[in-house]
Amino acid sequence: MLIRLHAFEPVSRANGPGLRSVVWLQGCTLDCPGCFNPGTHDALDGSEADVESLAGEILAIPSIEGVSISGGEPFQQPQALAGLVTLLRKTTLSTLIFSGYTLAAIRNLPLGPEILAHVDVLVAGPYLQASHLGAGLLGSSNQCLHLLTGRYKPSDFAALPAAELIIHRDGSVTVSGFRTVSMLDCRPTRSP
Repeated sequence: MLIRLHAFEPVSRANGPGLRSVVWLQGCTLDCPGCFNPGTHDALDGSEADVESLAGEILAIPSIEGVSISGGEPFQQPQALAGLVTLLRKTTLSTLIFSGYTLAAIRNLPLGPEILAHVDVLVAGPYLQASHLGAGLLGSSNQCLHLLTGRYKPSDFAALPAAELIIHRDGSVTVSGFRTVSMLDCRPTRSP
């Protein structure tokens, strides 16, 4: 089964509790004004990956606690998303999904209940630019953090960084999180 990807980040600290891999899916028709990831909207962009191969790549990463799946809109690829979360649930990794749909809407989507049965945390609701929050994994104050299993508690999300810069060995940089980052925001963590 194929899944359409926007990006994959093997290791992140700003997308959920602990050290996590992050999968950004490609394609979203919700068109929330001010969306953080407008480059993920076109369903024809990105690249295709085999769900089992992607799961294998994630499982080969040492020391991660879980996987965060974002977008685009993950629930607009229901079969591929169901396949991925089902494979991940067979491991010790936790699963967190970001969605622009509310929990009630997801329960009525194709495969929605089946997907939710394999998820520990759901961040749900459309991004509302006028209610921007950018903290605790919530882009706007109307969004809800749903703890679907007993794996986490609200305090596990309180100290997450609002953003991170990940510098790769090839010199490329990934900016991730829920706050715009500029170089003025960056502070060295140690002296050269």
